[in-house]
Amino acid sequence: MEIREANESDFEAVVSLVPTQDELFYVYPKGLHPFTVDQLRVLAETRKELTVLVEGGEVIGFANLYNVEAPKSTFIGNVVVGGTERGKGYGRRLISHMIAKAFDKYAVDEVRISVFNDNTPALLLYASMSFEPYAIEERTDPSGSRVALIHMSLSRNAKRA
Repeated sequence: MEIREANESDFEAVVSLVPTQDELFYVYPKGLHPFTVDQLRVLAETRKELTVLVEGGEVIGFANLYNVEAPKSTFIGNVVVGGTERGKGYGRRLISHMIAKAFDKYAVDEVRISVFNDNTPALLLYASMSFEPYAIEERTDPSGSRVALIHMSLSRNAKRA
């Protein structure tokens, strides 16, 4: 397994990790289905540390940082691990890498992440990594239903699981 900076040649593989409208909503709520390389290019203009997780030469995960407000905080965003690779610990490795990048390179005091209430695997992962909820925002999913976007944070000084 390798975690490295994403480049333009990875973009096709990254968008293929998000095959459905529901998954796109979890990963990039403002995105339009189907997710395209052009949308990812536009997103990349406002993000930092575009990162891919590679296993066996295949891109199987993606994440980045946004709203970097050093030394206060930054968000980890657009987190996705390919469907067949979920539940194998790759998400934890990718999030750990992004946390380290935020604390070490950007010297922020707090790392934040947001997750929809019905994304149980992600909620449980972030909670197991010592992220704690600090706010809930009402959103509307692609079907028009009300959902909660849970904002979570991890302090630099927090005891990590």
